[in-house]
Amino acid sequence: MPSHFFRRKATMSNADNRARLVLKTGSLVFGLSALLLLATPALFNELLGLATNPDLEWSMRMIGITLVALAGNMFSVASRGSEASVRFSARVMQASAFALGVLTLLIPTAQTWFTIGYAAIGFSFSIAYTIALGFGSKADPQQ
Repeated sequence: MPSHFFRRKATMSNADNRARLVLKTGSLVFGLSALLLLATPALFNELLGLATNPDLEWSMRMIGITLVALAGNMFSVASRGSEASVRFSARVMQASAFALGVLTLLIPTAQTWFTIGYAAIGFSFSIAYTIALGFGSKADPQQ
């Protein structure tokens, strides 16, 4: 491996390492969601409390394939991205994870154990990104 690779790893901040870990973990969760959406969209709809139909199942598959791309990009940024790109991606995912939680709770149907759990996962990732980024403070002197 090139020597600049090791130098970059040695100089990464704690916040950067934490953000990379959350991005990698999030990519695995999104990857699993993507597989569920692609393989069994009707089950996913039922778990969300939605009446399933072929049109909605098709839409869920389209979301699933989009999540495959997102999961891959999250993993790529976490594995190979610069510190600036990791921080940018973490900020985008911080807001997106929170929005996913809110939108899940706003599904126009009765709440199920799955919708509450899925929303909790979104909020948990938003909190994890917030912690990883250091709450926007100067908690990490290397930043």
